[in-house]
Amino acid sequence: MQDNYGNYNVRTFEEEFATVRGMNAFISKVFGWMFIGLLLSAGVAYYVATDLNLISIILGNRFLFFGLMIGEIILVSVLSARITRLRYGTAIGMFLIYAALNGITLSVIFLVYTQQSLATAFAVTAATFGVMCVYGYFTKADLTQFRGILIMGLIGLVILSLVNIFLRSSGLEWFISIISLFVFLGLTAYDMQSLKAYYFGTEGDHVLRRNLGIIGALRLYLDFINLFLTILRFTNRRK
Repeated sequence: MQDNYGNYNVRTFEEEFATVRGMNAFISKVFGWMFIGLLLSAGVAYYVATDLNLISIILGNRFLFFGLMIGEIILVSVLSARITRLRYGTAIGMFLIYAALNGITLSVIFLVYTQQSLATAFAVTAATFGVMCVYGYFTKADLTQFRGILIMGLIGLVILSLVNIFLRSSGLEWFISIISLFVFLGLTAYDMQSLKAYYFGTEGDHVLRRNLGIIGALRLYLDFINLFLTILRFTNRRK
């Protein structure tokens, strides 16, 4: 880097890296990838829902539908476990493939809910997600102390959801929705704060920082999707 006199500054890369401006640039890229993932999922979901032949094949074959869901779980697990060892392009590819697969499985919401309920749920989700991200960015509280509670809540939600597949209890479904709302609001703030730890924790390692940016985008993407699905249940406007 040169100064106004054409001489090179002695400021090191580490000093350039350890700035709020650098962190904000990193967070902006993370949100960029998150939005790309959301747009891809929305586009795929809408395309599948409007293709009667395609949607009938997916919904008419339980093995295919659950196979897609298992594929999503495998992608998230591998991406999360091996993110520090993957090539950047590979990490991006896996994230986008996951977003596309998720779009396929989410296509059913266009058949179940009205367009008004989808639009309302999206607007409310965007607002609440934004508020929690701002809180996660600016709060001085250490949100890692709530990580255990949030993870336990997430595990509890999975178990209750599996149980309710057989019980089909409307009361239990309402309870699951309430807990889901608080869990994913908390995770949104926690994951947002984690982005700052990702950035400074890499200590100037550009390659590692880019990869952690993708896993950060994935986590925020999952928070947004789960918040959206939870709020969508509260609209109660089905076709």
